[in-house]
Amino acid sequence: MAIVHRLLRSTAAAAFLSPAAAATRGGLSALAAERTLERNVQWVFLGCPGVGKGTYASRLSQLVGVPHIATGDLVREELASSGPLSQQLAEIVNQGKLVSDEIIIDLLSKRLERGETKGESGFILDGFPRTVGQAEILDSVTEIDLVVNLKLREDVLLEKCLGRRTCSQCGGNFNIASINVEEVNGKPRMYMPPLLPPANCMSKLITRADDTEEVVKKRLHIYNEMSRPVEEFYRKRGKLLEFDLPGGIPESWPKLLQALNIEDHDDKQCAVA
Repeated sequence: MAIVHRLLRSTAAAAFLSPAAAATRGGLSALAAERTLERNVQWVFLGCPGVGKGTYASRLSQLVGVPHIATGDLVREELASSGPLSQQLAEIVNQGKLVSDEIIIDLLSKRLERGETKGESGFILDGFPRTVGQAEILDSVTEIDLVVNLKLREDVLLEKCLGRRTCSQCGGNFNIASINVEEVNGKPRMYMPPLLPPANCMSKLITRADDTEEVVKKRLHIYNEMSRPVEEFYRKRGKLLEFDLPGGIPESWPKLLQALNIEDHDDKQCAVA
């Protein structure tokens, strides 16, 4: 816990340029190119499992020049390491439960410590905080500039999660689901094409152990119950940006950048990558 407090205080000392201010100076992409301390934003990405937090947070981290720290990745790395927590984590994940605050904070503190030794500052947190307790810890030790809450229809979320695949050889993440959901009860039609792997990866695709329909539905239910207080925590502080994904990356990426007042001169290239 002490390392979390120390590292986040250190990161909080970096200068921050708000999205609105960045827009007046040509966008955060220009600042990233200048590689100045002003790029060291401290953002949080919220959203249900499978909504795309990792995809969008990763793209933004490259654009603004800060590390993307995904607690889900930290958990999976620990699971693969056969470390002291791996068996306990395996039982939690396979049952669709959320990992405890203590374990997440321990993994996050270790990641921040590694980043500090490499001279990192600023961050985009993905998957943390998930509870009000975690949010209060984070709020007590550093200033979060913005919290982006990505939202997507639950029926689409389920299809996305069940379509996720990973290449066992290169580690690439793909999605074989072809989603074409018609408008229902005021919910707009949504089309999301599959993100297919190259031919050499096709035969090496594996499914995550926790991506079964039963586990995914349970995970979504638990997340929805726990996320509302966290969203309200940041809403009261005027830091919550709720963004409804209109479709896949080509439709959603430029609109997300617009909502964040960020300019990306390679926008078209990023959207179709």
